[in-house]
Amino acid sequence: ERVGELIHGLVQRIEAGTVIMELGKTEAVMPRSEQVPSERYFSGQRLRVYLVEVHDTHKGPQLLVSRAHKMMIKRLFEQEVPEIFNGTVEIKAIAREPGARSKVAVAANQEGIDPVGSCVGMRGVRIQNIVNELNGEKIDVIPWDAEPATFVASALSPAQVQRVEINEDERTAVVVVPERQLSLAIGREGQNARLAARLTGWRIDIKSDAAIARAELEAWAAGGALEEGATEGVATNEDAAIATEEAAGLEAPAANPEAAQAPTEPSVDEAPAAQLQAADPSVGDPEVAAHLAEEKPAIAETESPSA
Repeated sequence: ERVGELIHGLVQRIEAGTVIMELGKTEAVMPRSEQVPSERYFSGQRLRVYLVEVHDTHKGPQLLVSRAHKMMIKRLFEQEVPEIFNGTVEIKAIAREPGARSKVAVAANQEGIDPVGSCVGMRGVRIQNIVNELNGEKIDVIPWDAEPATFVASALSPAQVQRVEINEDERTAVVVVPERQLSLAIGREGQNARLAARLTGWRIDIKSDAAIARAELEAWAAGGALEEGATEGVATNEDAAIATEEAAGLEAPAANPEAAQAPTEPSVDEAPAAQLQAADPSVGDPEVAAHLAEEKPAIAETESPSA
């Protein structure tokens, strides 16, 4: 009948990492899985533990106790906060990493009551008593909200959230935070985001506003490049006809390149003898021809540099 309660016990001995505790007239065991990693236990130490379950064995009832169970947080709040004990304030959800940090979502069942202020107490006295019992474990008390976006934003406290986009079908939440708040929202080794996801039951994806702005800019630039490329790739029938003609001209090279590059007007050497003789009577005279033949090499040597 005492399962689920907090019980004071005395550490009797430690066997292979398992703590054996004396609870009045009976013994209880606390295996490694139920111990807080940051705590050290020794014989004669008095502890407050949470009674998880009772097994009936041939040696009698065997009690399983825990210091790492998340329900231990709830029982400590019930002892320290009268509003939770009488039901005025209700604990809606708890997420805990024993010895490191816990998040507790609370809601008021009566108007005019501040649930977070009731749990913290005057100058933080109530919450400090719980922290001392847990040997310095940090506890975040946040207000519970029926609206998922508001609840997720509160769960990431102390980080400031700009907006939350909820996907009901996939049960995911995309949270946008300022660039300077990104590391605070994620927490050391992702602890803050991990606890927020456990507390809310939503898969949380945290992004900075600067990263989203860069992604939108890159998407916009990529979309503009695609539109420009598509416009340049459109060809009309006239363009196709011109391209066909140019291709035909390129595919039909001249049969004799030297002949194609030769000047259209005949040179002096290729002119008919009758035309040259008509222009110059000396043409055709054997003596003049012999004289020109002797002087031709000298003329060629003189004109070649200028050419």
